[in-house]
Amino acid sequence: MRRTGTTRRGALTATGAIVLGATLAGCGGDDGGDGREDSTIADAQAAAAQVENTLRLTAATTSRKLLVQYDQVVKAHPGTEAGLAPLRDAVRAHTTALSQGKGGTLPLSHPPATDAQAAVKDLAAAERRTADAHTATLLKAPPELARLLASIAAAGAAHAYLLAELAKETSS
Repeated sequence: MRRTGTTRRGALTATGAIVLGATLAGCGGDDGGDGREDSTIADAQAAAAQVENTLRLTAATTSRKLLVQYDQVVKAHPGTEAGLAPLRDAVRAHTTALSQGKGGTLPLSHPPATDAQAAVKDLAAAERRTADAHTATLLKAPPELARLLASIAAAGAAHAYLLAELAKETSS
């Protein structure tokens, strides 16, 4: 995997520096007690929570689309169910963790390939795209969500490998 210019460590360092600067700026000698600092902190916390919720919703939707694709491949090619069931269950758990129990269903955007081997290969490609999307999102995420996204992205990369191997073994 190639390294980008922005690393997670660099992003976290920059975020920490901004928070430290904001905290120190609020620590002036003014004892007026007008509550402006409290409202500024509350506003910052509310904005951070909104960003996290938006990132979670986006990541959950991405994982939910992948889950729908798994379900449709299994429905179209019942012979693949034994090999796909553990991976599909893991994707379902990832979706639940990201959506924090709030979920919904998504319609299928396109039907799976008519050939079982091609359908499993398409699923491997979808796993790679989903893992890449989660990896890109974790740079913008707060630490706890970033850890979750990193774990899910790593699992997705492993799933993509396993699906590529399964595709080789799947008969047309």
